[in-house]
Amino acid sequence: MSDPIRVVVADDQQVVREGLEALLGLIDGVEVVGAAANGLAAVELVAGGNVDVVLMDLRMPVLDGTEATARIAAEFPDVAVLVLTTYADDASIANALRAGARGYLTKDAGRAEIGAALRSTAAGQSTFDPEVSKRLIAGLAPSAGAGGDGLTARETEVLRLIARGLSNPEIAGKLFISEATVKTHINNTFAKIGARHRAEAVRYAYRKGIASDS
Repeated sequence: MSDPIRVVVADDQQVVREGLEALLGLIDGVEVVGAAANGLAAVELVAGGNVDVVLMDLRMPVLDGTEATARIAAEFPDVAVLVLTTYADDASIANALRAGARGYLTKDAGRAEIGAALRSTAAGQSTFDPEVSKRLIAGLAPSAGAGGDGLTARETEVLRLIARGLSNPEIAGKLFISEATVKTHINNTFAKIGARHRAEAVRYAYRKGIASDS
């Protein structure tokens, strides 16, 4: 039996925090290891260790969710941030993804959707609310980076598979190459397109039409 996904819930509203803790307690393979009423408290909980994913609200006192996400991404890159917020406007989405969020859901999401998103982000993949995906695909959010010329055919294929949600081991199996080679292709691709993480790479792939190529 695999270890549970250890989650910190960050939301400034007590009733929401408690509701999320109760909801997450009903999801198999998920364990709530902490709750924070602001972004700074969330960062401190992550610093304490034993955290896989932070379920992060954006509008919070002391330190907002976007800045908290940026600190976690910079200081604890192995910890994923999954945004769960009321807001799905272009600026909020773009700022969260730039900060390093691996996923973005609105509070309309149900238990099954949140559970699937937690598993996906914990595995290093990206996941987005359907409305957020529409905005990203439509290119309403600012570009993840200029350029991108010079991608090799293999790098383009790896980027396409990232955009389809495949993990590094899955990409390696699909292309019959080693995981180390996959990582090399990803590093080269991210450098060329100006992406800092998978979420930005996914957005780039959709903007360039790479994700939809056959």
